[in-house]
Amino acid sequence: MSEKEQTAVNTRKTGTNTESGRCDLTKLRVVNHSVPKVDSGSLVAGKAVYTNDLAPSDCLIVKVLRSPHAHALIRGIDTEKAKAVPGIECVFTYKDCPDKRFTLAGQTYPEPSPYDRLILDQRVRFVGDAVAIVAGTSEEAVKKALKLIKVKYEVLEPVLDFRKALDNPVLVHPEDNWRSLAPVGADNKRNLCAHQESGSGDIEAVLASCDYVIDRVYHTQANQQAMMETFRAYTYADTYGRLNVVSSTQVPFHVRRILANALDIPKSKVRVIKPRIGGGFGAKQTAVCEVYPAFVTWMTGKPAKIIYTREESLIASSPRHEMEMHVRVGADKEGHIRGIDLYTLSNTGAYGEHGPTTVGLSGHKSIPLYGQAEAFRFTYDVVYTNVMSAGAYRGYGATQGIFAVESAVNELAQELGMDPTVLREMNMVREGQIMPAYYGERANSCALDRCLARAKEMIGWEEKYPCRDMGNGKVRGVGVAMAMQGSGIAGVDTGSVAIKVNDDGFYSLMVGATDMGTGCDTILTQMAAECLDCEMSDIVVHGVDTDNSPYDTGSYASSTTYVTGRAVVKTCESLRKKICERGAEYLGCSPEDVEFDGEKVLSLANGESISRKEIGNRVMCSSNEPLSASGAFSSPTSPPPFMAAIAEVEIDKETGEVEMVDYAAVVDCGTVVNPALARIQTEGGIAQGIGMSLFEDVVYSEKGKNYSNSFMQYKIPTRLDVGTIRVEFESSYEPTGPFGAKSIGEIVINTPSPAIANAIQNATGVILRDLPMTAEKVYMEMKKAEQQ
Repeated sequence: MSEKEQTAVNTRKTGTNTESGRCDLTKLRVVNHSVPKVDSGSLVAGKAVYTNDLAPSDCLIVKVLRSPHAHALIRGIDTEKAKAVPGIECVFTYKDCPDKRFTLAGQTYPEPSPYDRLILDQRVRFVGDAVAIVAGTSEEAVKKALKLIKVKYEVLEPVLDFRKALDNPVLVHPEDNWRSLAPVGADNKRNLCAHQESGSGDIEAVLASCDYVIDRVYHTQANQQAMMETFRAYTYADTYGRLNVVSSTQVPFHVRRILANALDIPKSKVRVIKPRIGGGFGAKQTAVCEVYPAFVTWMTGKPAKIIYTREESLIASSPRHEMEMHVRVGADKEGHIRGIDLYTLSNTGAYGEHGPTTVGLSGHKSIPLYGQAEAFRFTYDVVYTNVMSAGAYRGYGATQGIFAVESAVNELAQELGMDPTVLREMNMVREGQIMPAYYGERANSCALDRCLARAKEMIGWEEKYPCRDMGNGKVRGVGVAMAMQGSGIAGVDTGSVAIKVNDDGFYSLMVGATDMGTGCDTILTQMAAECLDCEMSDIVVHGVDTDNSPYDTGSYASSTTYVTGRAVVKTCESLRKKICERGAEYLGCSPEDVEFDGEKVLSLANGESISRKEIGNRVMCSSNEPLSASGAFSSPTSPPPFMAAIAEVEIDKETGEVEMVDYAAVVDCGTVVNPALARIQTEGGIAQGIGMSLFEDVVYSEKGKNYSNSFMQYKIPTRLDVGTIRVEFESSYEPTGPFGAKSIGEIVINTPSPAIANAIQNATGVILRDLPMTAEKVYMEMKKAEQQ
């Protein structure tokens, strides 16, 4: 085959032109097109099957008795009356459970999160912590039994203020069998879950020589993911005595390890199946509930299920980490940012799930936005407290850090008397630059400058900045923010797929990545169809089963499109080669003399061909080796997507009420694999970010009781609260990504809080550094400003 012919084949197979190294989007048939989701029919018809749909009607109902105290020791527990309730199968306490610490964090081994949990512990560490497990044949019986358990507590002093937790005499985890598997700077005898300091250059000297230094403290509250489907799992023992777990989870393979550790059994005894998920947003990267029915099934041999109520999902789950960030940003008189210093204090709560990992993104995904800084320093501490433990939530720490750093840059612009968009245009990271605080990585694909320019056009920045008096006691302001994220975890995340050719030539695509409603099954099928020159209907995609699916770290860290997508391309290339070899064998010629066009293998020498359908049937029926391929991919880099957004808000000067008017967002996620799904992802993330900015807050009493225990108290925005959200894309081309693609799942939540804060600042002159930015806070700050 000539070099020109080979180039044409490569372009058709992977969308990449080997001469230019870029993707010719006009040649793509499936990728970069808004095709419907592969499961859209079942969703529209209401036929999607979720965890609770699969659980048999006669399985045991499992519920958990929860602690009324923020910190206490169980000195006595009487379960006899509870066990005597008709229909009760078992009641378990800490005395019945293994004394082996583990973590519920769904992370690659060895987990950075400390092993600090037991299934049930004599020490309870927050209001809502598990005290006992009850299983019975009916919900009524279980509820009755829960009320009959008598517990004698020795109430201890709690640590509720995370600013006072480090080196506090009250220890959340004084136990000797607490352990940390990774060197994250943890010390349970200091209430310290993680600590690290990194930097480049002499930050103190640089800041001392700056003409302007912004020195501010910002605070972000805990947020709930508030997915529609609460935490739930169904477990049963199969005929071989293995524990089978059907779970609404983002991380099936990690759940297998977590349960094996918790139950102290071999991983070979655990199988995890992921049905359709009713949303996760990071909450289900923590194995919040699976251990309870799993323990019941393992002890009794009977099927069991647990369905968290909405209250349980709000008081005993895995919300976003509360963080306080001390930011110093220094610049010269012209506005060149010369140094950034960031200290983050993160509240992991009672347990350390995701504590050491979320905090890193607060600096490593905010500081690199300003690629010309001469020096930076990033330091963090993660502390234990006696409140509900935090976990993963979309944005995973970057959201908090970007609020702080972007807000500080907006305050710098005010001090300089400069348009904040102009300040960013002067300082933003650009393609080809080494990104500070981003592990030495270069921005090989970056359209952030075009994103900002387009967002300004969309909102009409030049006409609306800084504000407009509407003449009715209301004023409108506009505010800006930028963001970045990552595409998987460099050197850690692994994506794997397997594809086989069946009889009649259709394909089976087996993935380990978890579709939690985001459409990853669809975009991976799109990539496979593009690579194999077939229709999407020719490919059957299978959900995750740890017994049958190839290993994948799971759906988190914005990894699926980039990491698993590369595995798809790699595997399809291998399968095309095998199809050519098998076709050449059937045609009686050399593999070098054939070409596969997706439908048939063609001999270039004599024009003879054999169809994919015929190849599939002959493979299945002629005792040939199966025609399949599998591949895995782990990236040494994590190319970031970028985003610029501008918010327009209207403030009622009499009440301080903030109303969203318009939100213009422009995203660079490389090549957009499915524009419709990408737009929906972006709109949803922005809506969540608006909720974080204006409404959502987890509020505790002075004794540690969570008051935000229902949607009456924990306010999430409705469609009427988010205004008009408009999304466009300014695509770069990521040379290491599949078809030039990068991630999009998380970055989209990161800009609302700083952009809205800046819009309020430009409209009223007041600066809010503490989320959420409620009407009361805006009003009080305006009144303070009037009195000065």
